[in-house]
Amino acid sequence: MDKNTKDILDGLAFLYPDAQPALHFKSPYELLVAVILSAQCTDERVNKVTEVLFREHNTPEKMLALGQEELEKYIYSCGFYHNKAAHILSASADILNKFGGEVPNTLEQLKTLAGVGQKTANVVYAVAFGGDAIAVDTHVFRVSNRLGLAEGKTPQKVEEKLCAVLPKNVWSKAHHYLIYHGRRVCHSQRPDCINCTLNKLCKFYGNTKGN
Repeated sequence: MDKNTKDILDGLAFLYPDAQPALHFKSPYELLVAVILSAQCTDERVNKVTEVLFREHNTPEKMLALGQEELEKYIYSCGFYHNKAAHILSASADILNKFGGEVPNTLEQLKTLAGVGQKTANVVYAVAFGGDAIAVDTHVFRVSNRLGLAEGKTPQKVEEKLCAVLPKNVWSKAHHYLIYHGRRVCHSQRPDCINCTLNKLCKFYGNTKGN
């Protein structure tokens, strides 16, 4: 890890010592469902939806019994409800049929679940099972590129570069640091560069401060 990368990581760790997942869950299955719902939706909205949904439908069996149409009614406010319901039900069926009703605890097996992509698998692996993984959502993608920490045009490229420049044992923590920074300082529109304590290390700020 080079000095600039270490300084960025240390700076993020100082800013967000208590960084942790924002989604509410009580089991790996609940986390899996919540992460699927969180695509292009705020964690706050997801938590409100799952608070109601999980009261009676918090296992693969109960979710499949609910069915597509009824599930869509619960998750409508999360957006893209038709696709998300289909993904949740597909993953639930795989968990039952392939893994005896238990969410698999390896990254490779998680990625075999129908309806589960790389980001979802990484989050569940890291958060539910303590694995080493970096999930690249919109915040991680934006902040990594702006800082110059890991530049890439796709989430996959950014993930590959983050994994290459950061020690494996900090991948999960770095994921949460970058999310917090994206939410609180490095906003998509009008990032608060002037007040950002990392601006001297930031490639984006270095390129734009004179404009």
